[in-house]
Order: sequence, then structure tokens, then C-alpha cells
Amino acid sequence: MVNGLVCANYSRMNALNVLLIEDETADQLLEKILVAKGYLVANTATSITDIQSLVENSTDIVIFNIDSPKKYFQDIHCLSQKQSLPIIIFASDDTADTIKQFIKSGVSAYVVNNGEPNRIDSIINIAIARFNEQQRLKNELEKTKSRLEERKLVDRAKGILIKTRGFTEDDAYHTLRKLAMDRTIAIGEMAKNVIAMAERPPALAEARAWLLDQPPPPMLYLSNCRVIMIFF
Repeated sequence: MVNGLVCANYSRMNALNVLLIEDETADQLLEKILVAKGYLVANTATSITDIQSLVENSTDIVIFNIDSPKKYFQDIHCLSQKQSLPIIIFASDDTADTIKQFIKSGVSAYVVNNGEPNRIDSIINIAIARFNEQQRLKNELEKTKSRLEERKLVDRAKGILIKTRGFTEDDAYHTLRKLAMDRTIAIGEMAKNVIAMAERPPALAEARAWLLDQPPPPMLYLSNCRVIMIFF
């Protein structure tokens, strides 16, 4: 009995937390199946206006059990973009355009007519696997974009050093790299610093030269100690 209780508690601790969002007209079959399969289900009607507010930190997956998902497209699309969670839709709408629209928006699985009860685990597992793959590809894309942006910054900073210091391209790159290493920052950040310095207002010498071309300001006399201050 003790072993059985331990196993039951372990199974519950590792159960997925499912946020189930259903039409008011939906039957309770899907919820019953999920509970019977050991999932921890929080059931909410779609009458709630702010669906995103329903997602908690403990939520592992969001399941919509709705007749026609089109009227909830904006909510589901926002949810898929702003919440890093797998989303499954159970719906009666089997038109190809609708399915394509929701899959393109980031939904992990679209199931028509609830499917068979014994397929629920497979549907959820496939949805989670697809979601994880989507996240991996998304992260790779972000890394690629970041590397391209860094390369553009480095090339721009090299151009500045070549123009202002007479460096070769290799010398400019090695200088950037050394500066970055000395400051324990990424070379992209160092490139940003070089660019920012180059875009600053004229240096002090240039400012002084500009001042010399202007009419001289009045001299300031302090009568008590006869100090004369002249600005130029």
C-alpha cells in the first residue's frame, strides 16, 4: 500500500498541468479523459475575455476545446506569440484553410472532433515535441540574426578604424578583438562603442577651433583681487 501511495504521489508530481479552455456548449468528455489519464486540469470557459491572464507559471500546455476556432483566432494567435507554451486545438472545423491558418500562427496541434480517447497521450506528446522543435528553430534563427548583426557592427567599426587610424583590415579587427578582451565584453559590444565614439559631437580641439572663430566674450574682472578671466 505504501509503495502504491508513493507511486501515485510521484505520478501526480510529474503530471502535466493543462489549461483547458472550452466553449460553454462543449461537453465534459475531454476534461474527463484528461483527468482519467492523470493530467492536472484547470477548466475555463471561453467567456473569459482575457485568455492570456489565465495562464499561470505552472501551466505546461494549453488546450482549446471549441466548435469554431476562427472567432478566437486573435486570442489564440496572441497566446502562441507571447506565451512559450504548446497549444492544442480540438475543433469541429475541418476546413484546410482554417487548419493552415492556426498551424501557421504557432499552434502545435489541430485535432478535428476530439479524436479517440486512447489517442490523447499521443496527441499531447506529439504537440509538445513539435513545440520544442519550433522553439529550437526559433532560437537558432535568433542566434543567426544576432551573429549577422554583430558582423555588420564589426565591419562598420573596422571601417572607422581604417579611415581614422590608417589600419589595415586585419589590424582593425585585431584591435577590436583586443579591446573587447581587455574589457571582457563581446566584440560586437566593442564595435558599438567604437561607432558611438565616432558619432559623438566634435572633439575638444574642433570645438576650440570653432570658438576661436567667434567674437570674443567680454572679459570678467573681479575688482577686489584683480583677477581677469578670458575665455577663448
